[in-house]
Amino acid sequence: MTHPVAVIGAGPYGLSTAAHLRARGVPARVFGAPMVSWREHMPAGMLLKSTPAASSIDAPQPGHTLLDYCQAAGERRYESDWDVIPVETFARYGEWFQERLVPELEQVRVVSVDRRTKDRHPGGSDFELKLDSGEQFTARAVVVATGLSGLAYLPPELAPAAPDGPSATGSLSHSSQHRDLSRFAGAHVVVVGAGQSALENAVLLAEAGAASVRVVARGRGAVRFGTAPDGQPPLRPETPFGRAWSLYALTYYAEGFRHLPPPTRKFLVRRVLGPLGAWWLRDRFIGRVQVTEGKRIVRARVEDGRPVLTLADADGPASELSADHVMAATGYRVDLAALGFLGHDLRARLAVSAGGPRLDAGYGSSIPGLHFTGLPAAASFGPVMRFVCGTEYASPRVAKAVAGLGG
Repeated sequence: MTHPVAVIGAGPYGLSTAAHLRARGVPARVFGAPMVSWREHMPAGMLLKSTPAASSIDAPQPGHTLLDYCQAAGERRYESDWDVIPVETFARYGEWFQERLVPELEQVRVVSVDRRTKDRHPGGSDFELKLDSGEQFTARAVVVATGLSGLAYLPPELAPAAPDGPSATGSLSHSSQHRDLSRFAGAHVVVVGAGQSALENAVLLAEAGAASVRVVARGRGAVRFGTAPDGQPPLRPETPFGRAWSLYALTYYAEGFRHLPPPTRKFLVRRVLGPLGAWWLRDRFIGRVQVTEGKRIVRARVEDGRPVLTLADADGPASELSADHVMAATGYRVDLAALGFLGHDLRARLAVSAGGPRLDAGYGSSIPGLHFTGLPAAASFGPVMRFVCGTEYASPRVAKAVAGLGG
């Protein structure tokens, strides 16, 4: 009996991997709610920072790009670098992709994954999975493609203001916990961070009627915006992220990234394609959002129901900043402990490098048959794995490796 492959996650990476497996004739079961992070954990009105060229989910056959969806659905065509894609459009595109290429998607949650030793494949493993429907079954391989789920990062200095964890309705939240920002109309809000998420959420809060919005960023000059398409250097190679030799290498030669020393990989994942507002956000930001830069948050507390931040820098005494709400737009970090569906034995045996699971050329971990794609693969294959266009590199390789494992 040939056991199926289990793909956990139904965002761009999970759907793309499943489509490639299906094209190879590999039996697979795919689990998750389609595009749930894009539909439920990103604010209404958000626009994608990535260009249309960087926003297509990779498929094993033509006819499934973002532009193909727009033409099929009769929606506005997004194809130029000047075109900015609404998150709602991208979520609909992902659902269209799923309906066409992964129609067998099972919208149930995987509760646990544990290993069962194979007798016929020395050193290999079968995996026992439990679903929240109560079903249990065996898979010959598992692909973890859970995206950002469970990986929201809250800096430790903010934690005292939310002892039970960040909450959309509490004094302190993470940006991933909000879909509708209209509840902050009339409120004074502080947004912590300097990346696209922080700057765009700040703008959307102001546009939703917040009484005031202030961005707090640690670095001096941290609040910056990118260059419009006509300002890109013409003599450098074109990539989905702009024109630069470094971006070209990281986008199209991700395999080479895997061979860099772990400290170098960890540094590049954090810094390359790091915090920077989109060029089109600048005019909406300036004059609407206040900025405090070069200030480090050393403490956070709640006083009389309001969060209070203690800020410090090298040039003067500490100061305090209070608000009605603090939103931490502080991104995501891979934390294997957050992947609670993986059994303790699996997590304990996973080899880690540069802050993520150590992966081979086929995105396989140190546990035979257990593969990771998307954000957890960034530590091995570079920052392109944080973006949708990374599916073009990852998905064919994952599918080829899994197909080669045998039945």
